[in-house]
Amino acid sequence: MLRLNILLLAGVMGSAMYLVRLQYDSRHLYAEIEKAQSEARRLDYERERLMADKRGQATPLRVEKIAKDQLQMRPATPGITLYVTQGAAP
Repeated sequence: MLRLNILLLAGVMGSAMYLVRLQYDSRHLYAEIEKAQSEARRLDYERERLMADKRGQATPLRVEKIAKDQLQMRPATPGITLYVTQGAAP
């Protein structure tokens, strides 16, 4: 009877240790999930901010200003437009 009690006690202790370990692992995994979700929210916010910045950078007025100021471009006029016509084959 003593052997059975010792065996049962060892089984209960083993299952209790296993249960504690599982709870620890589940808490750890839950913390990891929370951290990953927080990072995903931060990245979504950053993406939206960058998309808004991109839309702001690509406005036609800004593009035209950069074309004139930095690239020294000018609007096409009929006087500087060269039309190419297809010639007869040799």
